[in-house]
Amino acid sequence: MEVMAIKEPIKIYLKEENMTKDMYHQMADYAYIAGLFDGEGCVQYKQYLDTKRKDRPRRYKVWRIVMEMSMTDEMVIRWVHDILKVGTVKVNIKNKSPSSKPHYKKQWRWRCSHRDAYKVAKLLWPFAQVKLHKIEQIIDHYEPEHKAENVISLEAYRNE
Repeated sequence: MEVMAIKEPIKIYLKEENMTKDMYHQMADYAYIAGLFDGEGCVQYKQYLDTKRKDRPRRYKVWRIVMEMSMTDEMVIRWVHDILKVGTVKVNIKNKSPSSKPHYKKQWRWRCSHRDAYKVAKLLWPFAQVKLHKIEQIIDHYEPEHKAENVISLEAYRNE
């Protein structure tokens, strides 16, 4: 089989005329991360009861809003962290327990929560497929649609 060389350079067609190549590459990075996240990621969006202090048994409703991605390739996790600019990267060493196998690799985990998870959800939303519903739940949590007449905008109230 003979491979033919491309004589003309491949052109990148931008959707918007005011979109620069840097913006296009940034969107491509977000799309790639969304694909990685759909396969390797996890979204937790739930409300549960928790105690604030151990000496007082009163329980409060709290939200757990977390996005995380784990894999054995450290460079990919570090790249995701560099592109998104939020969250933490930690290593989970699998060979700690005596029952672990010697061929187990270290697992690298990127994780963000609450407002950082909201920021990431907004970036990945246009490209997500599998985790789209959970990502939309995070966005809706921080951007509720208030249609009641008794709810006012805080910015509008301050400007009066």
